[in-house]
Amino acid sequence: MIYRAAASFDFPRQFNEQSHNPNSATAALNKWLRTHAPEGCVVHSFRHSMRDRLRAVECSKEVIDRIGGWSSSDVGESYGEGVPLLNLSDWLQKMMID
Repeated sequence: MIYRAAASFDFPRQFNEQSHNPNSATAALNKWLRTHAPEGCVVHSFRHSMRDRLRAVECSKEVIDRIGGWSSSDVGESYGEGVPLLNLSDWLQKMMID
């Protein structure tokens, strides 16, 4: 469960201290996407494209999982502070298509 102050939730109708509904958040994002992206685009396809683009620039699986929000079965990846935001930003810049 996500534990943050109510004012900081990105999707306050779908996530709060008492409950969370990721399917509802995905539906809200897909609704927004329909007006901002070509027909047929959904959040799920963007996540796959992002993973493919990060692989193409030889980004590590650990960083890809962190950027995409995927969980990992490797316990060692949960040790320490994780990948610094500046490093994540660098990888996102590398994968950008001109």
